[in-house]
Amino acid sequence: MANIKAIFGTNIKYYRKKQQLTQEQLAEKLGITNKHLSTIETGANFVSADLLEKITQQFLVSASALFYSNEEISTDDSFLSKIDRIIEEECLKISSEIKTRIRYDAILK
Repeated sequence: MANIKAIFGTNIKYYRKKQQLTQEQLAEKLGITNKHLSTIETGANFVSADLLEKITQQFLVSASALFYSNEEISTDDSFLSKIDRIIEEECLKISSEIKTRIRYDAILK
């Protein structure tokens, strides 16, 4: 079984280096300490939902991109694009179902 924290940390380090940022620079942008970022990159610690959101915004990637190892996806990100498309389609379906249900409930009142 894959160590999710280690894969996540490796991906953080990859995207940090891709943007040519030091740990200090990225930590400052994320509003965390350099030590905290280091423990995330080594897989010793994990992130909160808020920090995950900041990281995806900094790297301009989907959250799913941070949870896969290089062996699991191709470098062209086509797999991640498919995941993102499926998530968007499902969100639209759910939104439509909720709107229909609200309208139906309003008619019954």
